Amino acid sequence: MRRLIIAWLLLPLTVLAADYSGPLFDAHLHYNVEAWDGRAGPHPPADVRRRLQEAGVRTLLANSRPNEGTHVLARDAGLREAGIRVVPLVRLYRDRKDYDHWFEDPSIAAMVETELARGTAAGPFRGLGEFHLYRSADARGAVAQQLMALAEQRGLVVMAHCDDTAVELLMAATPTAAQRLRMVWAHTGIDGGAAPERVAALFERYPGLVGELSYRPGLVCADGQLCPPWKALIERYPQRFLIGSDTWVNGRWEAYAGLMRDYRRWLGGLSPETARAVAFDNGERLFPPLPERSAQAR
Repeated sequence: MRRLIIAWLLLPLTVLAADYSGPLFDAHLHYNVEAWDGRAGPHPPADVRRRLQEAGVRTLLANSRPNEGTHVLARDAGLREAGIRVVPLVRLYRDRKDYDHWFEDPSIAAMVETELARGTAAGPFRGLGEFHLYRSADARGAVAQQLMALAEQRGLVVMAHCDDTAVELLMAATPTAAQRLRMVWAHTGIDGGAAPERVAALFERYPGLVGELSYRPGLVCADGQLCPPWKALIERYPQRFLIGSDTWVNGRWEAYAGLMRDYRRWLGGLSPETARAVAFDNGERLFPPLPERSAQAR
């Protein structure tokens, strides 16, 4: 019996750590037409609401293809009654064809202006994205450059799915060389596979850059806990990371509970303060709740 007690005491701390149990900010949520087209689909608003509630999500960063999906969430009374806050972003896509040329298409810039003027039932749009740049050089596109400058000038957050080179090109397009621009780097560099050291260098250079961690290769090891280089990076920059579901296909909605459980598991391996920051507080600080009057304005 004594040997069993000693063995239990010597178990690794990662085994003994309890899962994070606090609120979650889902910083990468899509409500695309494949999930719900306004009339039919496998994930109507009630289904989404249930999944969010069961996962403990208190705030979500919504961007959808087309933007009507975000409008649906923004005006959903059930989400408001459940205490789930919707933060809307303007997505740069009307359909999947726009993924490949939005950065040089003036009609996309016109659509963005229309949506910003329209606003949502949850208040004004708070940013632009998620947008994709599959080639770094596409960040030099005239519309990409125009929208980065617009975002900085109007205090909008951008959400970019791109490699580290494109991050620098987008930042350079702003009037202040990105000293004021706030960017959510979707997946923290999934395209270029930026190593933690490269991410740290970009954090030092760009004070408004934060990393979102869905789909991040090398983030989590076989035991479900953060791999050491990424744990060290998150502990070094506890206020610069967010978590997200990336519900880009319906399979991600169906796996939603498991995705959030996986986050809770590795968050439990961090200090309580860091876990809470990454899980919720960083998102709330980046997108603070608006005064009631602003939230109701359309």
